[in-house]
Amino acid sequence: MNLITKTPDLVHFCQSLKGTPFVTVDTEFMRENTYYPILCLVQVAGPDDAAAIDALAPGLDLAALFDLMDAPETLKVFHAARQDIEIFYHLMGHVPAPLFDSQIAAMVCGFGDQVGYENLIAKLTKARIDKSSRFTDWSRRPLSDKQIQYALADVTHLRDAYRKLVAELEQNGREKWLEAEMAILTSPATYEADPMQAYRRIKARNAKPRVEALLCELAAWREREAKRRDVPRNRVLRDETLLEIAHHAPKTPIELERTRGLGERLAQGPQGQEILKAIERGLAVPDAQLPKAEERDDLPSGIGPVSDLLKVFLKMICEETGVAQKLIASASDIDNIAAYGAKAEVPAMEGWRYEMFGQAAVKLRSGEMGLAIKNKKVVLLDNSK
Repeated sequence: MNLITKTPDLVHFCQSLKGTPFVTVDTEFMRENTYYPILCLVQVAGPDDAAAIDALAPGLDLAALFDLMDAPETLKVFHAARQDIEIFYHLMGHVPAPLFDSQIAAMVCGFGDQVGYENLIAKLTKARIDKSSRFTDWSRRPLSDKQIQYALADVTHLRDAYRKLVAELEQNGREKWLEAEMAILTSPATYEADPMQAYRRIKARNAKPRVEALLCELAAWREREAKRRDVPRNRVLRDETLLEIAHHAPKTPIELERTRGLGERLAQGPQGQEILKAIERGLAVPDAQLPKAEERDDLPSGIGPVSDLLKVFLKMICEETGVAQKLIASASDIDNIAAYGAKAEVPAMEGWRYEMFGQAAVKLRSGEMGLAIKNKKVVLLDNSK
């Protein structure tokens, strides 16, 4: 049973991986009752060995693991890495490096948008994943042999999948594409939640600017309170309650007490005072500084058919190249290209996206190129000749 519970064993295991070109990594965590995820288990596999690290083992020092996560010569391979990296960022204070996300690589290599781990492993290695321990409580001890083997399979299968993805990236010359897509994942800003932006998670349909300002202050207070108490946001106050407070803007504890789902005890207590202070801050925001609705592109009328044609072309390109549509252009991007051509300020007008799609899309829009059906396939025609 490859379970590490003692610091010397962890140090020995991590030292055995020193200098290895890559390791595959996965985590098991719980966050149902906390703001920050509780790390329960870390699975790590090198080219020839694998182990599960019991992060909840009494007295276990994870310093050797963090050193491995920082080793510049060793690539850390994850699948759908964002939540895993969030955990390491919280514990280490920075993003592990260098990184490789097999889900992003799979999109670049033509396995579809956000391909799941099981599907990717099945396609690349023909292995079948045992799903029986998927919903296990990873915080409960002791862990069974079956749980540990299930957890280890995530990194041992990923090891094989990584090798095949790298070979495919090298074969089709798309390594640089992957680097560009990894930028968000490796940015510390991705894992730093700004309390003043927390209100954007709350669906406030057609809210007036003043209500938005109040909601901004209330959500920021809730975010800080949830962090301080290390509880889920809705354990502090539910979204619906924040919205109701923002709409009615109570100014006294008695008025606040009338809010559905709040109650007298909270309204009259210290948290009630903090909520009222947040309301005061929201009401004090000058009109000129009130949150503005997200500006939508004021696109000219009549571009619908052009957008539809460009979407057909995008689908054709993606089927030919095996690249996920999501990586090249969104529906909004297509509308912008239809409206503004080469002047559209969208990712498809830069770098590899421009070479693959944007350049020809502009010519298609201008009539220099066209689409036709030949042998039951859509093909691009050069109209300039």
